[in-house]
Amino acid sequence: MLFSPFEIKETVDMFLRHKLDVRAITLGISLLDCADSSGEKTRRRMREKLLRIAGRLVAVGREIETEYGVPIINKRVSVTPIALVAAASDDEDYTPYATTLDEVAKELGIDFVGGFSALVQKGYTVGDRRLIASIPEALANTERVCGSVNVASTRSGINMDAVREMGRIIKKAAELTAGRDGIACAKLVVFCNAPEDNPFMAGAFHGPGEPDAVLNVGVSGPGVVTAALDSMHASGFDEVAEVIKKTAFKITRMGQIVGEEAARRLGVPFGILDLSLAPTPEVGDSVARILEKLGLEIAGTHGTTAALALLTDMIKKGGVMASTHVGGMSGAFIPVSEDEGMVAAVRSGALTLDKLEAMTCVCSVGLDMVAIPGDASESTISAIIADEMAIGMVNNKTTAVRIIPVPGKNPGDWAEFGGLLGGAPVLSTHRFSSEGFIARGGRIPAPIHSFRN
Repeated sequence: MLFSPFEIKETVDMFLRHKLDVRAITLGISLLDCADSSGEKTRRRMREKLLRIAGRLVAVGREIETEYGVPIINKRVSVTPIALVAAASDDEDYTPYATTLDEVAKELGIDFVGGFSALVQKGYTVGDRRLIASIPEALANTERVCGSVNVASTRSGINMDAVREMGRIIKKAAELTAGRDGIACAKLVVFCNAPEDNPFMAGAFHGPGEPDAVLNVGVSGPGVVTAALDSMHASGFDEVAEVIKKTAFKITRMGQIVGEEAARRLGVPFGILDLSLAPTPEVGDSVARILEKLGLEIAGTHGTTAALALLTDMIKKGGVMASTHVGGMSGAFIPVSEDEGMVAAVRSGALTLDKLEAMTCVCSVGLDMVAIPGDASESTISAIIADEMAIGMVNNKTTAVRIIPVPGKNPGDWAEFGGLLGGAPVLSTHRFSSEGFIARGGRIPAPIHSFRN
């Protein structure tokens, strides 16, 4: 196939000028066969298996970066939810499992390991309770380990006991890392309808239905989409939608090539490609700025939810045409601290917590990297989670909450998390109590449309 000079220049510009990258290659590894009645033996088996299967992950990523000229920002591993693996032992504190994961990640140069996780949408096992109780210490005392808890699903409803508990866990995790603006919470996600093949952190885990090992890829290109809309000022939404869809197709094809090649070199099957417009704190790499290209003065003003709905849908349509196996959460992420346009919108007063919640009805995930006052109560945090879980449950979509109650900080103060996590102004929460609602416990039943048998 011959390429025109224009097509070659367009591709080069995507990488050099518009910040197109493979955000993550994530090697999913099952640890179910590592389980043993001895926790020490389990952790030794975990270490051996991770070193054996993931030993070349970073090297392969760098080889592909050099040969293809494609930036691969993160090389990551996701593992079977540790609550399932550790449950075979008599260990009550699961923090040593997180320590093992962290040590292996450092040894191999892996950026993050996801899977310090539990699936409790319908109830707890003993292992689930022990893992959740271990989350604050585990995430506070490791650098590269990420955790998640799935507390709701469209088929099961919302486990409000777990929602109440996660409010307490998040508060404690923030307190243990008070000197770093509660950064442990930046590595913790609460899910509804968590996907088993998500390559993005902090919510990645290797689901029980996945193969022994699989390579998943997350591609991101907000800057490319923004650039594609530069000449569309007077165009109608039909034309705009078509441009976004075609751009998403091009981005996805690049990710497919990288993912298949990485999987081949690692000797594992290629899993899915997650095309999610995941921003970074850098200027020119913002989902909020795409929304503004569509005609909004600033993200968060009236019309923002409609603009985000268009963007998310076209990203998915373009991606599905470009790859046979699109999965994960594909669409558009709206993390506040990781998107300079979102930060600007918060600072201007245009973007509030309530507006963010409305936007999550149509985006890929949910309330992501949102800083709130450190004195927010456990019940307030739980109520925020409950609202987001309800959106996911009723709309049969993945929603999530990654929220940081920043110790000692008040609305308008700045919270800094560093690196790709960025920083953000602290957002206000409602001053009225939700204590009585959260204290009820039990389960909110699944919606009527969940019964599809």
